[in-house]
Amino acid sequence: MKRFENFFATKGGIIFVGTIIGILGALLQRLGNPPNMGICVACMERDIAGALGLHRTEIVQYMRPEIIGFVLGAFLAALIFKEYRPRGGSAPFIRFVLGIFAMIGALTFLGCPWRTLLRLAGGDGNAIFGLLGLITGIFIGTRFFKMGYSLGKSQRFNSKFSGIWFPFIMILFLILLFIDQFSFEIDQKTILFYSFKGPGSMHAPILFSLSAGLLIGFIAQRSRFCTMGAFRDLILFKQFHLFLGIVALFLSALVTNLILNQFNPGFENQPIAHSMQIWNFLGMTLGGWAFALAGGCPGRQLFLSGEGDNDAAIFVTGMIIGAAISHNLGLAASPKGIGPHTKEAIILGLLICLIIGFTQKEK
Repeated sequence: MKRFENFFATKGGIIFVGTIIGILGALLQRLGNPPNMGICVACMERDIAGALGLHRTEIVQYMRPEIIGFVLGAFLAALIFKEYRPRGGSAPFIRFVLGIFAMIGALTFLGCPWRTLLRLAGGDGNAIFGLLGLITGIFIGTRFFKMGYSLGKSQRFNSKFSGIWFPFIMILFLILLFIDQFSFEIDQKTILFYSFKGPGSMHAPILFSLSAGLLIGFIAQRSRFCTMGAFRDLILFKQFHLFLGIVALFLSALVTNLILNQFNPGFENQPIAHSMQIWNFLGMTLGGWAFALAGGCPGRQLFLSGEGDNDAAIFVTGMIIGAAISHNLGLAASPKGIGPHTKEAIILGLLICLIIGFTQKEK
């Protein structure tokens, strides 16, 4: 057990985790998930918001098992390796606000950091601008770190039950998903909302999606896999450890896509993408900045939530609410381009990140 635990702290361990995520991302696409969106934390949380009825965009509503698996897999790993530590109280509402604007930025680009890499691995040239924006946003965040930015320390909770509620919500979501699958076969009635066309209607088999999510959640919790952390460590400390993981994710997804004939290079007519490059760039600049200020990419926030981190759970909740706001108020982009109010939302988000960065400096 100790040798297994130590493996994930090595370079080989982080490369292994990135490789698994890249392969599973491509395979999930092959098995039914939307093209170039085998795994996208932001898009999948957007679909969950739709499944709960928080927005009524009918083409993006589905209770994605992968997200549930990420949290529960990390929860199991934390329990097994005694890293389950209920904690919170580090500027929770600021984290909620950052989650909202992180999602607005991601839905302007149409993808999270993981999907940025998966889109590139599928041949989508538009993702280059998203990646440059992500790096720019994280770089700006590191400038504030150097100036003393901090949201304060989390406090350990006395009760062990204080950290179980987010995993518990994920279990409830999973139960509802299975109930709906059974009920739909009988009388075509469901509790949640579901898409019958568009990206929300595209999904791999539930058990495979759930299993993939559980596996990724488990091994990512052990390795501390984080795309934001990878660029942050590279920029601030010239450390390549986490960066090797995202390189492995990209290369393994690229090779798998080539094997499965899923590599289609170009800029035009890419699936679930648009070519308004300035907004691809600015959307992910906002996302990257918000992820940096919050202390982790969307995937890492889910894994932390599984460990009992209530602050991370609040950030995730903010992203889900941000998805609802984006679709209800015309902020989210589509393959046709940005929404009618995207520009104002991105400018507001950048301004809010700037204010948070300057006002949260430790004296």
